[in-house]
Amino acid sequence: MNAEIIAVGSELLTPQRMDTNSLFITDQLNVLGIEVTMKTIVGDDRSQLTSVIAAAVKRSDVVVLTGGLGPTEDDVTRDAVGAAMGLGQTYSNEVEAQILARFQRAGRKMAENNKRQAMVLDTAEVLPNERGTAPALWIDYDGRSVMLLPGPPNEMKPLFVGQCIPKLKAKMPPLVIRTRFYRVAGMGESDVDQLIAPVYTKYANPVTTILAAPSDIQLHLRARCAEAEEAERLLAEVGGPIEELLGDRIYSRNGDPLEAAVGNLMRARQVTLAVAESCTGGMLAERITGIAGSSDYFVGGFLTYTNAMKSLLLGVDAELIEKHTAVSEQVAVAMAQGAREKTGANFALSVTGYAGPGGGTEENPVGTVFIGIAHAAGAQAKRFKFFGDRMRMRQMATQTALDLLRRHLG
Repeated sequence: MNAEIIAVGSELLTPQRMDTNSLFITDQLNVLGIEVTMKTIVGDDRSQLTSVIAAAVKRSDVVVLTGGLGPTEDDVTRDAVGAAMGLGQTYSNEVEAQILARFQRAGRKMAENNKRQAMVLDTAEVLPNERGTAPALWIDYDGRSVMLLPGPPNEMKPLFVGQCIPKLKAKMPPLVIRTRFYRVAGMGESDVDQLIAPVYTKYANPVTTILAAPSDIQLHLRARCAEAEEAERLLAEVGGPIEELLGDRIYSRNGDPLEAAVGNLMRARQVTLAVAESCTGGMLAERITGIAGSSDYFVGGFLTYTNAMKSLLLGVDAELIEKHTAVSEQVAVAMAQGAREKTGANFALSVTGYAGPGGGTEENPVGTVFIGIAHAAGAQAKRFKFFGDRMRMRQMATQTALDLLRRHLG
C-alpha cells in the first residue's frame, strides 16, 4: 500500500516556514507498512490544488492533506477536494455547535467566517478536533482513503494518531515490520553503495535506504512480513553480508550518533577525555556534552583560536608554531599533549585547520585539518582534506576526530 502527502499553504513555500507535518505522518505510516511515495507542497491556489488532488486519488491508496481548513478565504482545501473528487458540501449544524462550544469555553465570540469550517464534504466522516476549530474529514473514495487534516502540528498529530491510524489499521492486512539501522564512518555515500549494492539490490524486501551527512552514512533496512520470524530472517540474510563488508566502519547498530557510541566505549573502558579546539570553535565539545551522562568521561576542553592562546592555555611552544604554523601536524600533536597534561585525562583530541573561506597556504589550502590524539602510549596527528562550505568542513572535522578516537578505543 502506498501513500501521498499534500501539504497546503503558501507560507510553506517561503524560507521562513518548514513542513514538519509530513515527516511525522511519514513515520507513522511507515510503522503500518505504508510507503510514502510522493509529497507535494501547494500554495493557497484552488485550481492548482484541485489538479494535484485529482492526480493523487488516481495513483495513491492513501492521500493525506494537511492545512487549508481554516475560516479564511485562502483556506481552500475543502473546495479543492470537492472539485477534484466530484463531491458537494453540506452545512453541518452539529459541527457548528462544536465550534461554537469551543469558543465559549475559551471565553471568546465566534466570528461569522468560522462557520465556513462547518461545511462537510458529501460522504465524508467528521473527525472531531479537540484542540482546534477545524474538524478533520475522512473520505473513502474508490477504494482509497483520503484524509483532510488541520495544519497546526499540535492539532494534527493527536488527531492523526488517535483517529486516523486506528482506521488505517482496520484496513491493513496483518503485517510485522522489523528494522536494522547502521551508521557508518570514514566512507562516502558512493563508496558505501558501490560496496554493498551487490547485496541489497537482490531484495525488494527488505527495503534498503542510504542517507548521507558529512562523514556519516546511515543505512536503513526495513522488512515487512506476516510474521516476525520471517522479517528477522530476511534482515539477517541481507544485514549479515553488509556487516561483513563494512566491518569496523559500522559504529552504531541502533541509530545512535557517533558521540554516543564513543561515550559508551569510554564509559565501558572507564577512561576520560579532554579536547583542544581551534577551527571547530567548540563544536567537538558541544557534540560530546550533548549526550546525557557525558560527565562520566568528559573532563573539559580548551578553545584556543589564536596562537597566543595555544601557548598560554596548552603550553604549545611559540617557536614550534612559528616554525611549522598553527595548522600543522606538530602543533596538533602539541595541542593534544597539552590538553591531556593540563587535565589529567586518559585521552585528548585536538583540531586545528583552515575552515575557510579565507586563509590556507599552497601546501595546506582551505579545507586542510590536522587532528591530533594523545594517550598513555604517545601522541600523533593526521592530516585531512575536507571539501564544502565552512560549516560542512567543521562538521566533518568533528566527525573525523570522534571516529579517530573510536578506533583507538576499539
